[in-house]
Amino acid sequence: MLDDRTLIFIAGNMLVLLDVNTKEQRYLRSCSGGGIGAITAHPGKEYFVVAEKGKQPNIIVYGYPSLGPYRILRGGTEREYSFVEFNHNGSILASVGSAPDYTLTLWDWRQEEVILSCKAISQEVYRVSFSPYNPGILTTSGFGHIKFWKMANTFTGPKLQGLIGHFGKTVPTDIEGYVELPDGKVLSGTDWGNLLLWDGNTIKVEICRNDGRTCHAGTVQPFSLEDGQLMTIGSDGVVRVWDFERINTADSNSDGIRFEMEPNNELVVGRNVCLSSVVRRSSLPHSFVWFAQDSNGAIWKLDLSFTNTSPDPECLFSFHGGMIQGLDVSKKSHLMATTTLDCSVKVFDFLAKRELTTRRFNQGGTALCWAPAKVSVSSGGLLVTGFENGVVRLLELYNPQRLQTITGQSPEGDAELRLRQPFKPHDAAVTAVAYERNGEILATGSADCTVFFFTVGENYNPIGFIHVPGLVKALEWSPHSHNDNNLVILCQSGHVVEVHSPDLATQKPTNTFHLSELPRRSFKFKSIKSRIKDFARNKAIKEEKKKAKEERLKDTKKLDVEQEEEKEEKEELPPIYIPDPPSPLCCGFYSQPGHFWLSMGGFDSGFLYHCKFSENQDEDPEQRQDEPFSFLPVHNAEDDPICSITFSSNRQLLLCGMNSGSIRIYPLQPGDHSLTSMQAYWTLSVHDNQYGHLRHIRCSHDDLFVLTAGDDGNIFSFSLLPPEEMQQSLQRKRAKIPSPKVGHILMAYILTCIVTYVHSEEEVLCHPVIRTAKIKLGDRQEERLRKAAEKAEQARAKIEKKKQEWAQIYAEKPSEDYEDPKDVEAIREAKENIGDYIGVKHRRVNAEMKREELISLEENMHEKQSELNRRIVALRDSKLRLVSWLRAQAQRLQKVQQRLAVHLRRPPPILPNILTEEVPEEKLWYSHSTLERYRSLREQRYRGWLFSENQNFKWFQLMETAVCQFDAELLLLCRQKLHLDWRLKLADLRLVTLFQEMLLLKQFQRREGGLHEKLNTCIMEENKCNEQLEMKRRDIAKLQEREKALTAAFQASLGENNKYEEFLTKVFKKKIKRVKKKEQTGNEDSDGDSDGDSEEDDDWDDDYDSEEGGAAVNDSICPEGCEPELFENTLQLRERRLDLEELLTEEKKSAEALKKESDSLAKKEKSVKSSRAALEDDLDLINREKLQKISELDVVVPLRLHQIEYVVNGSVPSDLNEALVLDKSELDRLKGRIQQLQGEKLHQKDLHRQARQQHTKLIHDRRNMAATIQSKTLDQQCNELMRTKFGRLVDLEALQMLSGNRRLEELKQEKLLKEAAYAKEIRQWDVCLSVSRDLYKIYKIFVAIMCYFAHILYNLYMCECIQGRQQFQDYRRHTDQEAIQNLQDLVIKQSQQAEALRREIHLLSCKGGHMLPPDQTRLPPLSPLRTPIGSINTGK
Repeated sequence: MLDDRTLIFIAGNMLVLLDVNTKEQRYLRSCSGGGIGAITAHPGKEYFVVAEKGKQPNIIVYGYPSLGPYRILRGGTEREYSFVEFNHNGSILASVGSAPDYTLTLWDWRQEEVILSCKAISQEVYRVSFSPYNPGILTTSGFGHIKFWKMANTFTGPKLQGLIGHFGKTVPTDIEGYVELPDGKVLSGTDWGNLLLWDGNTIKVEICRNDGRTCHAGTVQPFSLEDGQLMTIGSDGVVRVWDFERINTADSNSDGIRFEMEPNNELVVGRNVCLSSVVRRSSLPHSFVWFAQDSNGAIWKLDLSFTNTSPDPECLFSFHGGMIQGLDVSKKSHLMATTTLDCSVKVFDFLAKRELTTRRFNQGGTALCWAPAKVSVSSGGLLVTGFENGVVRLLELYNPQRLQTITGQSPEGDAELRLRQPFKPHDAAVTAVAYERNGEILATGSADCTVFFFTVGENYNPIGFIHVPGLVKALEWSPHSHNDNNLVILCQSGHVVEVHSPDLATQKPTNTFHLSELPRRSFKFKSIKSRIKDFARNKAIKEEKKKAKEERLKDTKKLDVEQEEEKEEKEELPPIYIPDPPSPLCCGFYSQPGHFWLSMGGFDSGFLYHCKFSENQDEDPEQRQDEPFSFLPVHNAEDDPICSITFSSNRQLLLCGMNSGSIRIYPLQPGDHSLTSMQAYWTLSVHDNQYGHLRHIRCSHDDLFVLTAGDDGNIFSFSLLPPEEMQQSLQRKRAKIPSPKVGHILMAYILTCIVTYVHSEEEVLCHPVIRTAKIKLGDRQEERLRKAAEKAEQARAKIEKKKQEWAQIYAEKPSEDYEDPKDVEAIREAKENIGDYIGVKHRRVNAEMKREELISLEENMHEKQSELNRRIVALRDSKLRLVSWLRAQAQRLQKVQQRLAVHLRRPPPILPNILTEEVPEEKLWYSHSTLERYRSLREQRYRGWLFSENQNFKWFQLMETAVCQFDAELLLLCRQKLHLDWRLKLADLRLVTLFQEMLLLKQFQRREGGLHEKLNTCIMEENKCNEQLEMKRRDIAKLQEREKALTAAFQASLGENNKYEEFLTKVFKKKIKRVKKKEQTGNEDSDGDSDGDSEEDDDWDDDYDSEEGGAAVNDSICPEGCEPELFENTLQLRERRLDLEELLTEEKKSAEALKKESDSLAKKEKSVKSSRAALEDDLDLINREKLQKISELDVVVPLRLHQIEYVVNGSVPSDLNEALVLDKSELDRLKGRIQQLQGEKLHQKDLHRQARQQHTKLIHDRRNMAATIQSKTLDQQCNELMRTKFGRLVDLEALQMLSGNRRLEELKQEKLLKEAAYAKEIRQWDVCLSVSRDLYKIYKIFVAIMCYFAHILYNLYMCECIQGRQQFQDYRRHTDQEAIQNLQDLVIKQSQQAEALRREIHLLSCKGGHMLPPDQTRLPPLSPLRTPIGSINTGK
């Protein structure tokens, strides 16, 4: 964790800096290309360390947030680093290497020096750390061990002394995590879930839970010790907190070394979660937010405060867990789908860099294919996914309105994967899936050595299957360029099978799905790598021997030599090596019909083999051996085979995924099936070099992106175009551009690099030419200048942004006596309303509003009365119908009883009567004739009836029931009427109260009306004045715009380079006093006045011209050479300008008058506002008075006895004037409010206390910061750092905004050219100097000879003197004279020659001097000296 929002983690060859808030990612590539072994952050969060992998890897210390290299540590290990860690204060860095050296190194990383180094152990080391309590103690742990280190001073210097931990009776375990305790003990985790407490190098106690349960299920790691609590994580996805005091004082029981205890708290992160590491969000000790890494592919945000308000664990990011088993891209959008053995299928929008959807299953996915556009019926897409149990599922990606063509945009909803059809064609894992080129057949391959075919449609139906000789590695259908529609099946065992597409029309119905009659051809790869190597080695040996023998035996005949070489070659030919077991097949692809390319692993890696199917297919596929007919060596791939291959859509790019996790791109010529143009390539290490084998590589549908997936579980996306072209292309498709730091695979850049390299070689080989013209920079220099300019522009923008932010911060900085307006307003209201339950601000009530309320109440009363009347009338009508029915029934009953026996007769029921007041609107409408006719009809109807006692009883019961029902309804209506009566009585009382209130309000109405009228009049006057002033301002602005347009027209009329521009400008800007236009009065005095005015104008013009300091401008005559039209146009424009100025002056005068009036109105407005405020206060007082008067009115409230709780001495008093009438719900609310206010009061007291404490702390911090700023310690520290780094004080902003200096780059280029020219000239002078040195040596020899001859002559002279022979003396004297003369001539010549050599040596030894070519005049040859010895011998 670098800061509160930036996480760093390793992804292949990339270091990812993840912003947990915005989910933005930044990337740093491995500098060596060998991968990244370990990372860590400095305790001060100013630096972070990247320990790399590879041969002699380095440790690079980067600055943060600059992300620039700060220090490089070299020589700490041989192959890779496994862990790095700072000590507590960040001054020392500890690193541990992996195999083969396992070196533990302590670095003084600021000085890039090794403090101590030794071998940690002979096993893998997982972690190293310094004790936070003792800086001289370290701990390392790893595979089956833990070791305790101490930095000790010995007589030979400081050394590391290590003590290995002894497990004793405890089973040895791998230790991934531990915590150092204050007293020197160490608490470590185990594989089985318990904790081990180490005292010294022995286990003091093993900690477990009660009843022998483990602390965690699986691996456990302690990670934090603070505030007396120890926290641990486990592979069970649980975080537990333990009591540190109990652990520190733990002692084993009598049964063994186990100590049982229970955790204080625990947090279950989630299901299927395996926590591997955690890191705190902030370095502050009071931060409870941690980020946890889930080995199953997730990052969690945890709040480990363990309080009631702690949020649940939040999954920030979700990834695949484990190696990517399947990857494919959509054929019509920027979507890709992946699957792994973690039982999930994910769909990503790699343009927007986000996950769209995830679908989980019960089995892990092993293969995946995105159906072509012609197959997919949905707009989202169709995925064919194979699983490890042999099941194939068709998954439909839907949400069509969003996923059709546009990606890279924020979706409105989530896409989903819907299961369309499952089927199980295989018994083992599905390893390959492929659609036929026309999209009519689907083929699936499996580890059970079978290939199944299905028809493609709404439902996929099986066609049949075939057996193949080995596990299916890949399936590839022949392209459209081939005539036959065939499927080539690549098996991991090295077998290649080609079958024809099943013909559904000619397919015969059988009892089995086995397609035994399907035509097929087979190929079994036979290794030829040993022959290739032997051929190359023999060829090299042959060439070496041929050259050696040609030099040694020039006289021997050539034929004999060749024959001897052939004999020797035949004798030296070694046997051919065939690997056993055979090399695995990695990948392959079609080249031509019947021809294909294969990439093999193991012993046969390093080549691409071109193969074809043999004509003889009678042999058993298991026993046959076929050799490739051609091969192509792959550069630097002896131990790094090609694992996956794909082509761009135009097949001009061959993309290879290597076993080392790198990607290669080969440019190809169109139609190059033999891959003869596969020479130059571009490579980039992206996945982990050890375990990140690049199994899947795909191009997007538009060839703008490349997607890779490896066994390290990482997925990378790269762009195939430079950012500018990609941006233009993607803007047309309305897609978002990915970050340029993801990586660029640029073919144009490849070609540019190749061309630049060739040109640079040509320049080195040609002669240097000193150019006097402008130096042309290379592409790299131009690119460097462009990047420097971009960087400077970004720095400038960043600095400006920071300045703006600081300016905004300072502008928003409150003063020392600043108070929050909300608090001030709340305090003011509280002061005004204290003790007043009603409050000040109320809804003002007037007589009209009360009248409306009164009318509304009367209407409501009338509506209730009308409703009850309607119900009474309805009940009266039902009574009339009931009485009529009862009378009819009574008559029928009377007739029946007349026919019954006397003892069976019953007295008739009493019939109800209708009172006259009940039906005042009705009268007796019946006549005798009507009744007689009715009786005759009834006799006819009842004639023939049989009467009995039962019928008599039923009629009686029916009549009684009807009467009872009517009585019940009548009783209910009576009760409702009583209820309505008392409600109406209350309403009448309410009407009386409202009427009294209305009378009171009418008394206040006149006073309020007068005040409101005055207030509205002032407001209207103020608004009117403001409107007039604003209108004048707009008129002035329009006149100013017209004046500017007039000036622009004048400038346009002048044109460019007008020699009379100055004169015309003076004429245009000349200020003249114009005659005011007056009405024609016919007086003669007008002429005189005009003459006087003109004279005054002339005087005013002269004054203006003199003020300008130049000659007077005569605007009455057009100067010579000036166009009259232009001159007249200038005068007209001047007149128009003067008109506008006059209008502008008038408008300004009126505006000034209005402004004065506005000022007076503003003063008046202030007084009006004050009076207005007074009026508002008066209105509030009146409102208070109204409410008080209204409150004094008597209101009748009917109460029941149980509602009266005013009891004195156990009884209700007769006088209830002192009682208060409240609604019970309101009373309950007030009681609750009292309790609530008491709680709020306590809370406010706590807040007040905390605020006072915080206020005191802030005051203290402010004083400290002020003291720090006043002492200028920060400035001094900044200046010291600048002097340390730059040697002097510099302007950091100017330094950041420095861009590339083109002149400097040109001088550098010129310096390189001149250096090459001078190097050649120096070589020539070196030759001359060597000649001069030889001459100087000759000169020294001559001097020595001369001295020797002088010595001999002296000896001869002494001999002659001793012998005294005169003849010899005369002869000798003559000889000596000749010899002396010759020697003198020789000395003169040699002195001249030596002087010339001295001058030449002086010129050559001068630094920076002009070097002239050596003098070509040769010195005269020296005459041979005669040997004196010869003369002596002759004399004898």
